[in-house]
Amino acid sequence: RLRTVTGVQTCALPISTICPGGTATLTASGATTYSWNTGSTATSINPTPTITTNYTVIGTTSGCTNTKTTSVVVAPAPTVSVNSATICAGQSVNLIASGASTYSWNTGPTTNSISVSPSSTTTYTVTGSTGSCVDVKTTVVNVNALPSLSLASSSGTACTAATGGVNLTLTGTPSGGVYSGAGVVGSTFTTQTAAGTYTEIGR
Repeated sequence: RLRTVTGVQTCALPISTICPGGTATLTASGATTYSWNTGSTATSINPTPTITTNYTVIGTTSGCTNTKTTSVVVAPAPTVSVNSATICAGQSVNLIASGASTYSWNTGPTTNSISVSPSSTTTYTVTGSTGSCVDVKTTVVNVNALPSLSLASSSGTACTAATGGVNLTLTGTPSGGVYSGAGVVGSTFTTQTAAGTYTEIGR
């Protein structure tokens, strides 16, 4: 009498690597029915583990079984950080990203640091990658407009100290600025010993 022996071959499952929040697809083959340690009896499962996890499937054909185990590795995700800035119109600033292996900015560069000089408040986006995992961060460069400044004095001319000169009061718009230049003390242009033209700066 001949006896037929039925064997079961359940194909080995490759190790899968996903990023945090990602989903793996595990597919078994080589048997008639399957039973996973997750409770599923489907051919494929789509686990979303938060940490590296082992998965086992039992394949059955005609009462004979075979077991295979595989792992889903959860790779560490980068945590990108980037500075923000506030500048005056016409200035530039360096934006520096960290926390990943490679970087890509929405302006095109692929370095971790970029120099920008926006004319108005602008949002920048940087994508940091480590392996196949990414993290995206945005940052804002606020641009403050330059003040519309005017400068005046209580008189356009002054005599020297030797000829009875008096101090001149400096005023500016908008108020609250500071003044600098030869002979300036606070907001006052003091009498000078030498005649000449003096330039004062308000800011």
